[in-house]
Amino acid sequence: MKIVVVGGVAGGASAAARSRRLSEDAEIVVLERDKYVSFANCGLPYHISGAIASRESLLLQTPDSLRDSLNLDVRTGHEVASVNRASRTVSVRIVATGEAYQESYEKLVLCPGASPLRPDLPGVNGKRVYVLRNIPDMDAIKAVVDGGANSAVVIGGGYIGVEMAEALRERGLRVHLVELVNQVMPPLDHEMARDLQYHMEAHGVELHLGKRAVGFHDRGSAIRTLLNDDATLDSDLVVLAAGVKPENKLAVCAGLEIGARGGIKTNTHMQTSDPDIYAAGDSVEVTDTITGEATLIPLAGPANRQGRIAAENIFGRGTEYDSTQGTAIVKVFDMTGGGTGASEKALMRADIPFNKIYIHPSGHAGYYPGTNPMHIKLVFDPAGGRIFGAQVVGFDGVDKRLDVFATAIRAGMTVYDLENLELAYAPPYGSAKDPVNMAGFVASNLLRGDVRFWYAEDYPGKTGDATLVDVRSPKEFGEWSIPGAINIPLKELRGRLDELSRGRPVLLFCRVGFRSYLAYRLLHQNGFVNLATLSGGSRTFTSYHRNITATGKPGVPFLAHAEEKMAGHAETAG
Repeated sequence: MKIVVVGGVAGGASAAARSRRLSEDAEIVVLERDKYVSFANCGLPYHISGAIASRESLLLQTPDSLRDSLNLDVRTGHEVASVNRASRTVSVRIVATGEAYQESYEKLVLCPGASPLRPDLPGVNGKRVYVLRNIPDMDAIKAVVDGGANSAVVIGGGYIGVEMAEALRERGLRVHLVELVNQVMPPLDHEMARDLQYHMEAHGVELHLGKRAVGFHDRGSAIRTLLNDDATLDSDLVVLAAGVKPENKLAVCAGLEIGARGGIKTNTHMQTSDPDIYAAGDSVEVTDTITGEATLIPLAGPANRQGRIAAENIFGRGTEYDSTQGTAIVKVFDMTGGGTGASEKALMRADIPFNKIYIHPSGHAGYYPGTNPMHIKLVFDPAGGRIFGAQVVGFDGVDKRLDVFATAIRAGMTVYDLENLELAYAPPYGSAKDPVNMAGFVASNLLRGDVRFWYAEDYPGKTGDATLVDVRSPKEFGEWSIPGAINIPLKELRGRLDELSRGRPVLLFCRVGFRSYLAYRLLHQNGFVNLATLSGGSRTFTSYHRNITATGKPGVPFLAHAEEKMAGHAETAG
């Protein structure tokens, strides 16, 4: 059998390598238009920043190494111009010489990837406007930075834009980041992204949210970026990170079916509308795990799996690719943020009912040094508790919690299952009640009717006729509280019940939701009916309504029950 793979990197390299492992006799040709067939594209910003010192460490495989280890015929600088399905050939152009030739195939795997968006704006193709897709792009940006650049404008606040803003700040540049929507990291819900926003600002990134670039003009040795509010930003370079689009030209010209989102349409075997042509990677349209909708989710993990599955089906194994849940994570200076499954806004777009909770546990035991609170949001089915999605933002332990949530979603688990997970614990690594367990406890309490929540976005529109009760210490109340709230510390609440009207709604809150939950149970068992506690406490409130406590810097870790009592004594003593 002769297999031709168009494109390398994640999907194409995986398809070719798996094909060889399944058949020593197959002839396998990989045609890659660029110079590099297999490189760590997710590592590109970190070489620019200096975190990855060696450029060569990003070059995972070369044509020679793939020939020697897997007997693959890898041809870099060979661009596939068209596909002739009738003759089962592809037309190839050698980039360096312009020479053209025909290459036959029995099975074809299309892995052309996705290309960075270049909006149709004046000056967008100027010499100081860059994108970051491959090794040459990285080299070009790094050369400008190494050459003494002092400032940069990054267009786009998604994963690549945020990583580039961090990389350039780490190199000492003044960095402006422009994002069309009113938040960084649009895949996250806005209140979860706010923690990252505050942190970026604390590290000197100048954010222009809810703004868009409308043009670029050279100004001598600098470039000027024009924004839609008539503001101008002068810098030494501009990096476009406004998203990507699937490279579907080959598939379109070949008459293959294209999905509604512009990606190549495949079945679960990664087979296109032509049974002899497969496709994988960022050019392919996928099914969202939670909503069931067709979507584009350009991620390295799914691309690798899709390439592997395409190869397995070429050799008759029948392996299926089910869906993509979009598990992704980003480092932003000292913080980490990410999500898996559906966000709240995705569920709302799909008109799927959901419940949600917020918690702020620490990355490991609070009494062991080196931890800080993380911000966890869990969305789930209000009927049976099936987990729809999770987002986690914090300083330590974020990645492992996100991975547990991702696994739980893939397994179809519920919030009740999270209560019972047995996870690794020692004080330097976690807590006896892991943050994942805690999310399960809180969500299950809601579904069982043990607690009712109110949410930060309810304020002030839905809270006007309620009594807001801050159950934190007088010292905390004096530093800041939600406007209009009264202070009844938790330890005084039993003796001050007559200060609360049973005829009015009572909305409780504290720092992270723990003390106010205890207050909720106390009041509920004393006959208060119209009662709710603020999910996530004032820390989540700050992500909706910025106040003086929003510094973007590490804060006091969340404390478990015994430590919470000790903290209460310390507050009194102070």
